[in-house]
Amino acid sequence: MAYLDHNATSCLRPQSRDAVERALMVGGNPSSVHRQGRAARAVVDEAREYVAGLVKSKPEEVVFTSGGTEANFIGLWGAVLGSDDRGSRIERLIVSAVEHDSVSKTVREIAAHRPDIGIATVPVSADGVVDLGALRRALAESGPALVAVMAANNETGAIQPIQSVAEQVHASGGWYLVDAVQACGKFNADFAAADYLAISAHKLGGPQGAGALIVRDSSPFAAIVCGGGQESNRRGGTENVAGIAGFGAAAKMCRGDDSARNGALRDRFEVGLRHIFPDVVIFSEHVARVSNTSCFAVPGIAAETALIALDLDGVMVSSGAACSSGKVRPSHVLKAMGVSAELTRSALRVSLGWNSGEPDIEAALASLERLAARVTRRAA
Repeated sequence: MAYLDHNATSCLRPQSRDAVERALMVGGNPSSVHRQGRAARAVVDEAREYVAGLVKSKPEEVVFTSGGTEANFIGLWGAVLGSDDRGSRIERLIVSAVEHDSVSKTVREIAAHRPDIGIATVPVSADGVVDLGALRRALAESGPALVAVMAANNETGAIQPIQSVAEQVHASGGWYLVDAVQACGKFNADFAAADYLAISAHKLGGPQGAGALIVRDSSPFAAIVCGGGQESNRRGGTENVAGIAGFGAAAKMCRGDDSARNGALRDRFEVGLRHIFPDVVIFSEHVARVSNTSCFAVPGIAAETALIALDLDGVMVSSGAACSSGKVRPSHVLKAMGVSAELTRSALRVSLGWNSGEPDIEAALASLERLAARVTRRAA
């Protein structure tokens, strides 16, 4: 079996599994003051330290959530409904055209419920990088804005210029939300300029069902999930102690040291891919990409056909974002990049992780070579 879909979910690290098992044995509610409750609180606090260390934030800025989707959701809604220490409120939302659905759909929901909030979408280049000139023009409009531009795209791996975006946003008096789910731990990015930062455990080798929103001091924020005052009154509900423990363990182990190895593996894959399919199109290949990601299309071979062929050979890849109930659907990311509908229907994504190796690449290339031979025989 060759698992090459780490952008959908990475394999669970042994250290995370062990941390989850230990936390399950602790029991207790972290909000309880008795001995067992204090033990559970210690597990959460230790994990908070590790997660904060991964993104170089203060531990008190970490708000644990159920994952990256919730982090983006409460980040956007919380920012819109809150105000900063000067009483300033967000009047506009500006998002890139290639944001994850958890951002773009939340923005549409905010627009439906808050018609007083202005909405603008910033286009991207043919390589999927945000147009800084268009962003500058959008920021020039009146009213404080919250800008959402992700750190790295989940489909193509294209890395966005988050420092340049932050400079423009802050110069205009606005705030910046960064979806770092696909970037965190994969390369040495500096997220200090982000006012809000969304990350997820299961993209790092932690368990599913745990994530975090980093909310910087003085950023506008109001709690969306209310309850017992957990997470310093920013996200109610009893903490997922076991999931958070696994998250902390993954954060402790994840220092971006897989980047060079995965980059070499990806390059080996793309060289082999071009040998098998000379007409292959590799998206975002001319810009900086996360080293673990290769998004490509072979003209004339539908994604569904390739996915089935690879899966039968024990090779697991994706057709793009894994957030549509298992359905293969057109990519809004590739559409925003100007890719034709026909080529979009052929798009596949290979994504590597902490335990990927040369055998995975060889298995994928061997399967694709068999697919190419079958396609050639049918054409003959």
